[in-house]
Amino acid sequence: MTQVTYADAGVDIEEGAAAVDAIKDAVHSTYRPEVIGDIGGFGGLFSAAAMKDMEDPILISGTDGVGTKLKVAQLIGKHDTVGIDLVAMCVNDILACGAEPLFFLDYIAIGKLRKEHVADVVGGIADGCRQAGCALIGGEMAEHPGVMDPNDYDLSGFCVGVVDRPKMIGPDNVACGDVVVGLRSSGFHSNGYSLVRKVMVEGKTADDLAQTDERLGGKTIGEALIEPTRIYVKPV
Repeated sequence: MTQVTYADAGVDIEEGAAAVDAIKDAVHSTYRPEVIGDIGGFGGLFSAAAMKDMEDPILISGTDGVGTKLKVAQLIGKHDTVGIDLVAMCVNDILACGAEPLFFLDYIAIGKLRKEHVADVVGGIADGCRQAGCALIGGEMAEHPGVMDPNDYDLSGFCVGVVDRPKMIGPDNVACGDVVVGLRSSGFHSNGYSLVRKVMVEGKTADDLAQTDERLGGKTIGEALIEPTRIYVKPV
């Protein structure tokens, strides 16, 4: 009987192990004192000590993705900032409830796993976690041969934060006379990119998006289109 291996099925276990080694330093750079253990376990561990001084701690969770902004990153071959977008889309949502982000987990689905590619993406996720003050305590890299194109990948993120009940905010707390404060965005963030791509990317090549524009401060069009989503945790 012929032996069939994972490699025959298009799954590179050794490359997966190498990718885990390649991201360890980035992951460790996000750790808070409450993190217990290391990456690679069946679950991420986080001490509840972060809530010990709260009157009535409420956990708030959020999940999101980067959407089709990833197609722009793939077109121009730049993957080290989309991880920031992933974190931002999650932590900004729970921030709207008044929550402090505590920890984050990611899910990377990819057609063909390459450790350098994964290291770029996770490096961005770690950057976003540092900006938000939350720990990257776990994740999953799933290689999908036969399901996704080798150059395709998708990202999902999950965060958990905490707020003391008396400090929760939301639509029910809004009243006449409240002051609305606007904060400048960094661009399109990660919203509406199917429309953005239709207008600005469809039919374009990587060379087209490599053109600089003085109106963009000397950035290329591609760089402007994948400007990371601003993380508002610390400013707020």
